[in-house]
Amino acid sequence: MFNYNTAFSRNIGWVTEAEQQTLKTCCVAIAGAGGVGSEHVVTLSRLGISHFKLADFDQFELHNFNRQAGAFMSTIGQNKITVMEQIAKDINPDSKIELFEQGINADNIEQFLAGVDVYVDSLDFFALSARKLVFQKCYEKNIPVVTAAPLGMGCAFLCFMPGKMSFEQYFCFEGKTEADQLVQFLIGLSPAMLQRQYLVDPSRVSFAEKRGPSTPMAVKLCAGIAGTYVVKIILQRGDILCAPYGLHFDAYRNKLVKTWRPFGNRGLIPRIMFRIAKKLVKS
Repeated sequence: MFNYNTAFSRNIGWVTEAEQQTLKTCCVAIAGAGGVGSEHVVTLSRLGISHFKLADFDQFELHNFNRQAGAFMSTIGQNKITVMEQIAKDINPDSKIELFEQGINADNIEQFLAGVDVYVDSLDFFALSARKLVFQKCYEKNIPVVTAAPLGMGCAFLCFMPGKMSFEQYFCFEGKTEADQLVQFLIGLSPAMLQRQYLVDPSRVSFAEKRGPSTPMAVKLCAGIAGTYVVKIILQRGDILCAPYGLHFDAYRNKLVKTWRPFGNRGLIPRIMFRIAKKLVKS
């Protein structure tokens, strides 16, 4: 028989018993249940978080097998959030999970964020319109946001806190074409660009076709870092590094870089990076 306190008793020591109960009662929203999203669901469920709001309209396919926690032969063709709901409930049968099978849009964003303590961004890199919508709503509602991007064999991490620099202030999308916004998003996510050095086949990256390579190590690193920040935000302890600061850890390069963009992508260095990255993307 399932017992919450026993199931998550090994967390105690790094969190107190009272803090574990706080984690049990908080609500985390996750948009995107693919690469990083599926790992976030598993990691946060094992942390003992028991209330989730999950949004995704996609199904598992064979090409998801290299990195997505819910991708198995038995789940091909099944809705990702339905599979991840089952996995979360297999970890914690008492979990309360609300599903948004149409993904995130203007019609359901209010319901998706109602009562949420932290939003964990897991949308596809190219889903900019949905991402801008949810980040703006989180900013308006004072909901903390964590986003961890799997790049190469590492993780580029950003956190947006209430009252601090906003998503738009950091990335500076306004007035740019969709293609240029994607470049802005890339250089904002990864100011250090640690992963670029060991990309052995650049032809596998195509902004035009909206595809790129991935690794399972990267998504697991993302889940660990994002999960740690969820703990710090919910329990209100530990230093919170938020935008314009960020972190980029690359296990392949043996490097950890603390990034800083005081003017977001409006700064001189980001503008230079934009020109370089735009040429690389088009090449």
